[in-house]
Amino acid sequence: MIQTLFGNPDPEESAEQNGKTNFFERMRQAVSRTRETFSSKIADLAALTRTVDESALEELESALLSSDLGVPTTSAILDALRDRARHQAIEGGAELRDLLKEQLRAILEAPQREIATPTTPPKITFLVGVNGTGKTTSSGKLAAWSRAQGRSVLLCAADTFRAAAIEQLEVWAARSDVEMIKTRQGGDPAAVLYDAISAARSRSINDLYVDTAGRLHTKSGLMDELDKMRRTAARLAPGAPHEVLLVMDATTGQNGLQQARQFTASAGVTGIVLTKLDGTAKGGIAVAIAREMNVPVRFVGVGEKIGDLLEFSPAEFVDSLLE
Repeated sequence: MIQTLFGNPDPEESAEQNGKTNFFERMRQAVSRTRETFSSKIADLAALTRTVDESALEELESALLSSDLGVPTTSAILDALRDRARHQAIEGGAELRDLLKEQLRAILEAPQREIATPTTPPKITFLVGVNGTGKTTSSGKLAAWSRAQGRSVLLCAADTFRAAAIEQLEVWAARSDVEMIKTRQGGDPAAVLYDAISAARSRSINDLYVDTAGRLHTKSGLMDELDKMRRTAARLAPGAPHEVLLVMDATTGQNGLQQARQFTASAGVTGIVLTKLDGTAKGGIAVAIAREMNVPVRFVGVGEKIGDLLEFSPAEFVDSLLE
């Protein structure tokens, strides 16, 4: 840390450190329910196990499954740990904890990729998913997040099917202090998207967030409508949409994962917004998403307030679970 002439920390670096501390504390609080059921079991292993054997790994398997990592991801982690144990003994629960943290971080980091940034704004992001996951709310929170990064934002109310969806997004636009492009309920989503992209370009807007209608991959009409919107965006802005974020409810766990897997194949999803992380003891679903869908978790919802959306950090997430 840089010191001033008087021996005090550099204020900019102190602010950065405080920001990191605040982020960690918020993440730690968000995963507190998962940590209670998960980390406590790992702590018992760390305290009681001198040399990790098959019995200890079975205990670990139970902890991983109870946190909703799912069978495939849990099996992959245990296979890696067994392989390590065959070649080099795992000396005690503390070392097991460290190796587990490495495994979890590696899984979460594997799908991470550089976010596409268009040479000419706006950056166009679609929010997709089924109704009830927090799609419209996440659109408003993302607008506030971008504003906090010093970027200009425009919202597009392209969910013209659900009653009151436009009005709900208007509330979030007001909270985020951003403008919104809308049409009447039942209007053409591709048409309002066209207007929104045109407005964003004319106003030199940095980020355009598009709240789309809730849909299942089996709803061919709505999926066709989404394809139409993608074509509209691509015509007006090369490479658009630059991100397609699937909004998932963390409390649905493995049930939501199956639905999301099928949805991702149909909608060209590039990242996940995992909402309601603070409301579940099964936060391990974030790890299952990364491994089984090969899609990065981009943001996590940790509360109901406008600032309760955090950019996801694999390292901070794992440290929050296994501190």
